Amino acid sequence: MTRKQAVLRALRYLFIGVLVCIAGFPIYWMATTALSSNAEIFGAGQVPYPQMQHLPALAEELAKVPIALWLFNSTVIAGGTTLLSLLMGSLLGYALSRFRFHGHGFVGFLLFMTQVLPEALILVPLYAMFISLGLLNSLTGLILANVGFSLPVAAFILKNAMDGIPHEIEESAQIDGCPRIAILTMILLPLIAPSAAAAAVICFFAGWNEFLFAMTFISDRSLWPASVGLASFIGQYETPMSAVMGAALVFSVPAIVFFLLVQRKIVAGLTHGAVKG
Repeated sequence: MTRKQAVLRALRYLFIGVLVCIAGFPIYWMATTALSSNAEIFGAGQVPYPQMQHLPALAEELAKVPIALWLFNSTVIAGGTTLLSLLMGSLLGYALSRFRFHGHGFVGFLLFMTQVLPEALILVPLYAMFISLGLLNSLTGLILANVGFSLPVAAFILKNAMDGIPHEIEESAQIDGCPRIAILTMILLPLIAPSAAAAAVICFFAGWNEFLFAMTFISDRSLWPASVGLASFIGQYETPMSAVMGAALVFSVPAIVFFLLVQRKIVAGLTHGAVKG
């Protein structure tokens, strides 16, 4: 290795280290704020490092709320949104990729338009619909509402991935008598697993970060997701910032760990099918 290459490598690692520090600083500051007293935060000034002596007080404050139940509700919403979006998105993506029919382009346009509409625009009609269907105060209703926004994204990602799979593979399977549903589940989906993983991550985070629908449709405290539970810490006259940051840190850690575990598949999945040879 030449001296120039060594310098370039050192600069590259230094740049990566700076980016990691910038990306990780919010997490560090959340932990520092969570382990500080309200008097330090609002009065004397917060110290730039975590103070472990405040950990028992933080644990006592968080024990007053059902944060574990809220995390479980968020997991149910995110998991249900992911499974249902992938199930329906794989079927829809296969239809758009492999079939040509009247209105093919219009269907794709309608799916795209769902991403243009803000959630607040359909909040009132959706609330009226949920009343008639008995879906208020129900995690099922939240899952269905989130699927409406996650499904088009999953379908487009899977469609683009299927477009990159040669038709000859399916034709060979059809000659052997393989039905279409088996071709999809046993041949195509394993080949586009990185794209399916990328779609799953996007759908999971859409459900994990659910707030607006949950805030509107859920009044039962035991059914709140963690995002709504965090908002409940904000009081009219006082907000315990250390407890808010502690709960936010607990809420963020599972999502961060999940993302770090699947980040390679996200990049591979989003770029799969982007270049055709």
